[in-house]
Amino acid sequence: MARTTLYAFNAAVFGFLLAPVAVVLIISFSSANYLQFPPPGFSLQWYENYFTSDRWIVATWASVQVAVATTVLATLLGTTSALALNRWYFPGRQLLFTFLVSPMIVPVMIIAMALYAAFAPLRLVGTLPGLVLGHTILAYPYVLINVMAPLYGLDERLEQAAMSLGANGWNTFRTVTLPLILPGVLSGAIFAFSVSWDEVVIAIFLSGLRTTTLPKQMWDGVRTEIDPTIAAVASILIVISCLGLLVQLLAGQRGGEEVAAE
Repeated sequence: MARTTLYAFNAAVFGFLLAPVAVVLIISFSSANYLQFPPPGFSLQWYENYFTSDRWIVATWASVQVAVATTVLATLLGTTSALALNRWYFPGRQLLFTFLVSPMIVPVMIIAMALYAAFAPLRLVGTLPGLVLGHTILAYPYVLINVMAPLYGLDERLEQAAMSLGANGWNTFRTVTLPLILPGVLSGAIFAFSVSWDEVVIAIFLSGLRTTTLPKQMWDGVRTEIDPTIAAVASILIVISCLGLLVQLLAGQRGGEEVAAE
């Protein structure tokens, strides 16, 4: 009886959380000319409108560029920072770590306002580099945490053995350390891409009139029109996010199997 009740409760919770996603997916196939649920009929017209609209495609390409650049930059910075915090012991180390992960705690609105005030004099507002830097601040803590997790369980004797056999620091990192922490690096990179891909608040502040990301375009569409194309775009975003989550789960499972084999 207790197990059945637990299963029913979990099913109700998952249903409550997934219901809005299901509604969006269904509306994206609606034949109505406005957002309507349940739809009067089914059609692919809104997906066709998305793929044939220059406005949506330009915004999508901008989001891809920003997300990829953010992923690369955040992964490099987060991985090197995790290595430094894990290997170097100095006063204030824990305080520095808290400061580095603070973007996960500070409201995004405050970060966006601060970035706008800092980037406006530098003429970075409305540019791709400005968006990349802003998104990197949000994505960086996710990479840092995901990389530090496998570093805590890393046996340093493996690195010492490689160095005793003549490998220098770079070769030791490339052939020993990096393969062992690679699942954490990949997980952090996927988180970084997801954070940038779905981010809208910083995009509103930093996009300006020249650069518009896909979430920003969706936000503008919701404010100015009731176009079911937004539901189709949201469905595409959901699918991409789910694929990223699947890759992350597979990477984590592979990393666990490698650790167990060792």
